[in-house]
Amino acid sequence: MASSSSDPDKLITKLSFTRWNADWKSATSLYEQAAIAYRFKKENEKAKDAFEKASKGQEMISSYPSEKKFIAVFNIPWDAAKHMESAGALAKELGRWNEVSDFYRRASEFYRECGRAQPASDALAKGASFLEDNTPDEAIKMYDEACSILEEDGKEQMAFDLYRAAASLYVKLEKYSDAAATFLRLGSAADKCNAINSQCKGYLSAIIIYLYAHDFQQAQKCYNDCSEVQAFLNSDQNRCAMKLLSAYEEGDAEGIKQAAQSSAIKHLDHVVIRLAKKLPTGDLQTIKKLADDDGEDSLDENDLT
Repeated sequence: MASSSSDPDKLITKLSFTRWNADWKSATSLYEQAAIAYRFKKENEKAKDAFEKASKGQEMISSYPSEKKFIAVFNIPWDAAKHMESAGALAKELGRWNEVSDFYRRASEFYRECGRAQPASDALAKGASFLEDNTPDEAIKMYDEACSILEEDGKEQMAFDLYRAAASLYVKLEKYSDAAATFLRLGSAADKCNAINSQCKGYLSAIIIYLYAHDFQQAQKCYNDCSEVQAFLNSDQNRCAMKLLSAYEEGDAEGIKQAAQSSAIKHLDHVVIRLAKKLPTGDLQTIKKLADDDGEDSLDENDLT
């Protein structure tokens, strides 16, 4: 065994095309040994390919009925998923970003075949984290899918960090509406888990992001919608949001800066804290005029004379 492990090329040469198709178990075992040996020798390209083939072998093995009399029980492709993750990690080291996405997605699919939502989500999240700097749009998609898997399985609380990671990446990409929507999604998920603190922090984060993006009207609408939730209405986060919006309505830059120093904001995600510290952004006088106009329209609607 020791000599085989130290000579992965010899292991690979044993695998004729005929044998690879005729004996999956033996071939897969050889590929697994070769993959580990190549990885140890830092031959990442060969190790990646060997892990991918070992995964394919495990997938084929898992499709065979297990050796139990009278019962056609099929094995589950857990090892195929593990090998695919190993291939993905090596693709990351090689800078093969398309392969990183492909391998971690396939790993996630295998875990789902095993009925394991958490590892399936984790695989997508791991791949997404590797892709953030080079293919951020694909990373966003993978974070979104990772969250959806946990939501479908009723494990929203396990997705909180994924919502935050996706929102942070949206901010980095200056896609502020998407970032705010992701924090609102976190808030909705937290509501289902009765995680009141996380829920209120998610709502306040969304409001701050809208303000940073100069969208006062959307921030106001978001505040009004969230205030229909009793837990938020009675929270420190609500009081902080109300102070911010009031200062914006009055065109009070100092008031905005003071509200942005609130302890409620200091406990938010770092990416949101950084945005809050930069408030106010945009033309406060324009925002004040919009707020005044909205107020006049509201009065006109109630004027029955």
